[in-house]
Amino acid sequence: MRPPSIDTVDDLFALLERCADAWDTADRTGDPVDILDHDRQCAQLLRRDFPDDEELQVAGLLHDIGHVLFPGDDAGHGRHGAEAVRGLLGSRVARLIELHVTAKRFLVATDSAHAAALSASSQRTLTAQGGPMPPAEADSFRADPDFTAALALRRADDAGKVVGLRVAPLQEWRPLVERVAARGL
Repeated sequence: MRPPSIDTVDDLFALLERCADAWDTADRTGDPVDILDHDRQCAQLLRRDFPDDEELQVAGLLHDIGHVLFPGDDAGHGRHGAEAVRGLLGSRVARLIELHVTAKRFLVATDSAHAAALSASSQRTLTAQGGPMPPAEADSFRADPDFTAALALRRADDAGKVVGLRVAPLQEWRPLVERVAARGL
C-alpha cells in the first residue's frame, strides 16, 4: 500500500501534530519519547551540527512520520515517509528520510560501539529492517552522494531520545520547512 502524498505544508504540519503522543510501538515499549518529541530532538541536533544543511534538518524533523502513516511497519517506515513527502520537499529530503534505516544497518555492520549503543527498540527492529549490512552493500552505500548526511541523520536519530529535553516547539520549524518546500517544487 502506498502512503498518501502530502501536498502542502499545512497537511505536513497536521501530520506532525498527530505524532504528538504517537509512539514507535503500539504498546509504548519502544523509544522513551513520542515521535514528535523524538523528531524535534533529531532536527535540533542536526540544526546545531549542520546549520547550513536545511534539507538535512527537515529530514530529521520528518524521519519517523512513516510510523504514523503505517503503524507497526518498522521495516518500511523510512520508505513510507519518503514517498509521502517527495513531491512537497524534493528528492534529497525524501532520500535522507529513507536512508536513515539504511544508515542504521551500515553503522551496526561497521561500528561495534554504535551497534552496542543501540536502544532496545532499535535492536529489536534491526532484524525486520534487514539486519547488519553485508560488506558489498556497505561498500556501495559508502559511494552514495548522501552517505555522510545519512550517517549524520542516523546518529541524531539515535541521540534524540532524551526524556524531558527542551527543544524548539513544532511551529518554530515551519519557516524552515516552507523554505525547503519552495525549493523542492
